Amino acid sequence: MRDRTHSRHMTFLRQVATPIEIITAIDASIRFPEILDACKEKYAKDIELFKTLVRGANSSASLLASIRTNTFSGEQRMSLLKMYRRCVSPVIDTEMAKKITKVTTESLVSSLGHTFKPIAKLKAQFETITADQEAALAALIGEYDTRGQLGYLLTGQFFDWFEQHFAQVYTIEGPRGAGRDIELSTVFPDFRGDYPCDFVIRNARREVKAVGFARYDSTRGGAQSDDRTGGNSDKVSKAQEYCKRSGKSFRLVFLADGPGLGHVDTWKEAVKLDDAWDGNIRVITLKTAVAQLTSNWLG
Repeated sequence: MRDRTHSRHMTFLRQVATPIEIITAIDASIRFPEILDACKEKYAKDIELFKTLVRGANSSASLLASIRTNTFSGEQRMSLLKMYRRCVSPVIDTEMAKKITKVTTESLVSSLGHTFKPIAKLKAQFETITADQEAALAALIGEYDTRGQLGYLLTGQFFDWFEQHFAQVYTIEGPRGAGRDIELSTVFPDFRGDYPCDFVIRNARREVKAVGFARYDSTRGGAQSDDRTGGNSDKVSKAQEYCKRSGKSFRLVFLADGPGLGHVDTWKEAVKLDDAWDGNIRVITLKTAVAQLTSNWLG
């Protein structure tokens, strides 16, 4: 399974002198000040609802409790939680707080209640909130609205290229946009444990030739880069262990793109990963896919 053309000193990424030249810039964000009007229109009803909840609350804790109910849709509840985080307690983790059946409001209040803004102050502020302040609040809660979209756009463009480039030779499976990841245990029933991946590549005989992961990083570095590195290493070690135990073989493709890939620490780890597992791994961008992801390598 060793690819002799991808040896330690001749890997594709090791030959790239300027990483930014192989990075794909996907632009799906609204500029300032246009974003103010766009977010205000999107979140106007949620802001009005938050103001109503503030007026009816007798404490900041009761305000949180009123948000964390089944009265609201998941999307609406998340908007309200984002406003609570911005306006009442910046230490509230919205991802945790949205799990209303697994995390109790009492536990959040007990642990974080000392950080809550007094309800009297909050009421006074929202009684006199201006249109400009509401627009700013809307922009704050909508700050990361397009973050996931960039990854979806990256995956969609990659799938389009792959299907055109490898028509009738290989197929690629996986969600193009929002959707559940493919668990490796659904591909290989004897695989044990969690192993979510973004796509699976098969040949014309339906044999699995590679599994892949797609990430678009607008910016990345420091602890974020460390987290991604640890996650990638775990994917490699689990794949190695399974192939050794089962006798099966497949390759790993990491579609890593976006300006964040150009961070020095992130780039170094990408180069290192591209040389891992005896040449069975490729770290590619949309621009390098045609050179790196070949029939010769996929097998």
